[in-house]
Amino acid sequence: MGTTLIFIGALIFCAHIFSALFSKRRVPDVLLLVGIGIIVGPVLGWMKPDMLGSLGVVFSSVTLVFILVDSGVDIHIDDLRRYWSGMVQVTSCSFVVSLVTAALVSHFVALLDWRASLLLGSMVAGTGAAIVIPMVRQMKVSAQTRTVLTLESAISAVLCIVVSLAFIEGFKLGRISFVHVAGNVLASFFMSLLIGLVGGIAWSGMLQRVRRLQNSMFLTPAFVFVIYGATESLGYSGAIAALAFGIVLGNASYFELSFMRHFRRRQHSQMASLEPTEKLFIKEMVFILKTFYFVYIGICIPFTDSMALLYGLVVAAAIFVARLILIYIVGHNNTPTDRWIVSIMMPKGLVSAVLGSIPVQVNQAAGYEVIPNAERIQCMVYSIIFFSIIICSLMVLLSRKRIIDEEFKPDEWREVYDYE
Repeated sequence: MGTTLIFIGALIFCAHIFSALFSKRRVPDVLLLVGIGIIVGPVLGWMKPDMLGSLGVVFSSVTLVFILVDSGVDIHIDDLRRYWSGMVQVTSCSFVVSLVTAALVSHFVALLDWRASLLLGSMVAGTGAAIVIPMVRQMKVSAQTRTVLTLESAISAVLCIVVSLAFIEGFKLGRISFVHVAGNVLASFFMSLLIGLVGGIAWSGMLQRVRRLQNSMFLTPAFVFVIYGATESLGYSGAIAALAFGIVLGNASYFELSFMRHFRRRQHSQMASLEPTEKLFIKEMVFILKTFYFVYIGICIPFTDSMALLYGLVVAAAIFVARLILIYIVGHNNTPTDRWIVSIMMPKGLVSAVLGSIPVQVNQAAGYEVIPNAERIQCMVYSIIFFSIIICSLMVLLSRKRIIDEEFKPDEWREVYDYE
């Protein structure tokens, strides 16, 4: 226990040092933390994913909830209205291109059959919110880029879940209904959005009274956990609900309709946004949780199947190149800096990791091979997550020189990116 506590304390100190390195030298803290996880996990064998069991998924979900709420609070409705069309274009095009690219490489390079290749592609076609959002925030990019990437990471998670589960159901039934898939995507998105908005409006109305309770700082995250869990239990996306909840708390005045104002005047209450201390608390929790989350990802990387690792590298590289080309085509009206940053933000995360383990579970539950090459698919998904993080981190490391050389003088760059 003493050694464990020493490791936890040292890791938190290292996380602050890594964050400072990112701010000053652009060395991504994500890459360093994942490296620590690889050392204490696969290399030295001190920790293994089996030691945490189902708690690993729970911890990842808690991390995702805090990150999405914190990000939602920082999104302004005016920015959302202004950049909504661009986000839809980037999300939809990037998802389709990533899915097709991963499927083609998996089929022709890894020699998976077409159905397994499409299943793998659907698992890794989105971006990881728990990775993208903290990195974008540290880079301090424009409001447009931050809003587009934040919403893309949340919405693409819904697409990954719905499409992947539809493919898995297709394996069981022997056929896939694309009309059914499209209906599930729309239902999941709009129902999740509705639950998050209603929950945020209700909590915003109660927030002033809740603050009168002792030790009430954690009650807002606790309520979000309820919203997230209830949404997931209903078969919808808890990530979208959590993000919508945060947007409401960050823009409470926009959601107070006329009849609600009349009602609240009679109740001597009004909708409230988060106070600075509450926002600071959530940001501190995000920092701590994301530190352990990235180490956990490093621990989970499987190095037992060398060919799966190699295939994962090829898939991740192909997705990066395809996204780079896509963003430079659809984002021709944006600045080169915005296009470059959106292009490199393609790492995979929690949703891909969870989906990657489902085929093995399906085969185990059925007692026979429902989904062929399930173990290879799982190893490849984890490998793609690992190499996508490395590629993104290296591109972030190189982006400073690129931005200075192509667009700005050093003094101008400091003004735009204002690193701490």
